[in-house]
Amino acid sequence: MDILKALLDFLRSLFGTPTPSPPPSPPSEPVGETPTPIRRRVLTIVFNPQIPSQGGQRLIEALGWNSPENLIATFIADIQAVSYGYLNYQIAERVTVDGIPAKVDGFIYTPEAYLDALHRGQGHQPDTVDYTRLFSTYRILEKVRDGIIDEVWCFGGPFFGFYESVMAGPNPFFCNAPPLTNGQIAGRRFLIMGFNYQRGVGEMLEAFAHRAEFILHRVFQRTSGDANLWERFTRCEKTHPGQAECGTVHYAPNSRTDYDWGNPTPVLSRCRNWRNFPDLSGAPQWVDCSEWGNGDMRLHHLWWLSLFPHVTGQRDGIAFNWWQYVADPNLAP
Repeated sequence: MDILKALLDFLRSLFGTPTPSPPPSPPSEPVGETPTPIRRRVLTIVFNPQIPSQGGQRLIEALGWNSPENLIATFIADIQAVSYGYLNYQIAERVTVDGIPAKVDGFIYTPEAYLDALHRGQGHQPDTVDYTRLFSTYRILEKVRDGIIDEVWCFGGPFFGFYESVMAGPNPFFCNAPPLTNGQIAGRRFLIMGFNYQRGVGEMLEAFAHRAEFILHRVFQRTSGDANLWERFTRCEKTHPGQAECGTVHYAPNSRTDYDWGNPTPVLSRCRNWRNFPDLSGAPQWVDCSEWGNGDMRLHHLWWLSLFPHVTGQRDGIAFNWWQYVADPNLAP
């Protein structure tokens, strides 16, 4: 054995020890292809109390507000369309509650007290709903942990106290509201959306678009200059004269004030280039509010969301499909 070892050592000294070949690199993801669609499961909780003074009618029916089922169906179809078939919401569980949720201080409206607050235009303070009670009452954290649901949509009226969006789970971050830090047992981040059935799908899309703004800002937080594509995407004429691109939820490329989606003033913008992503080299073109719906909230938000990059590939560790981050906050840093 010693003779064999000595012989091997001698041969190594003559020819050296060959360097092992590195393992083959995994095939890179092709750029510019359609991502595989995903499904996200939702728990919907509709708070719709009976109103004794209205003959026992439910709040929505008594005041002629919008059907949550109709809102949900249209919203799901809109999101599927603007994500080019990528993000498909499925209602995994529906809950209808004969009541109004408790506030963080324990206050709960009676139906008549709520109608009085609505008439006066002044609700109870603090207004914020007790999310901890929601978690326990509807076993939300356990359902997220067990993979039964991926997010929650709560429906109510004015003064019900829901944030448009708020994040919970491990290491949540600000997402249009301060993060909820009592949801660790969920095992993953998730979002609770708050929708108002007094209003329409345009407002639902606005809440969703603000969610997207905060998540994508987080995704690009460690990038700067030309690498920060989110900063470039959100440029408008007011903040970046001569460099307008797609703007923000509140500011179209030519907006001068918040919600100025109907501004007819033409402006040079590179917004159309985003339909050719990742090729953003096109020259700016003149656009005005006719590009995004002439002031209609829903049409503007559909236009704006439809410009999000939605193809395979990545650069600097950030996917070219921005929708994956908007759908699943666990993919954000």
